[in-house]
Amino acid sequence: MQLNHYNTNFTARTFPITLICDNVTNAPNIGSLFRIADAFGIEKLILCGENIQLGRKMAKTSRATEKVVQYEITDSALTVVESFKSKGHQILALEITETSTAIHSTKFSNKAPIALVIGDENFGVSDPILKLCDTIVHINMFGQNSSMNVVQATNIALYEITKQLQ
Repeated sequence: MQLNHYNTNFTARTFPITLICDNVTNAPNIGSLFRIADAFGIEKLILCGENIQLGRKMAKTSRATEKVVQYEITDSALTVVESFKSKGHQILALEITETSTAIHSTKFSNKAPIALVIGDENFGVSDPILKLCDTIVHINMFGQNSSMNVVQATNIALYEITKQLQ
């Protein structure tokens, strides 16, 4: 018999992870980020950018998880990352760069809270933020495309990080 959310035996848990979204503005993507933040027990979701809208399209995708996930909306992802770095968080970015490492071979530590930065649907994580990161991780891909949807990539990253932190 297939289980549903009323009869699964998953234990509710919150991980010391804050998801910082650097100018992710697409409403369905934002809704999906709320949903995975809830699914992976993320402490907080911070939506950064000047045109963040939490409207009907977002709510349709989020399936009401915006009501249970702690979140805030702010203009500057750089300011948020600087603040988290000054508080001692590990700053991770999900981005393909010349120095990024494959996520599956990265060891994540629970010695300090994690701030995971994800980037704009078209341009990724901004260079000023990448310069502040302790670790930059990427997902190995084997097709012709060199990128994937920000939500799909975030799912993979949060799965790997929370798997190691359990």
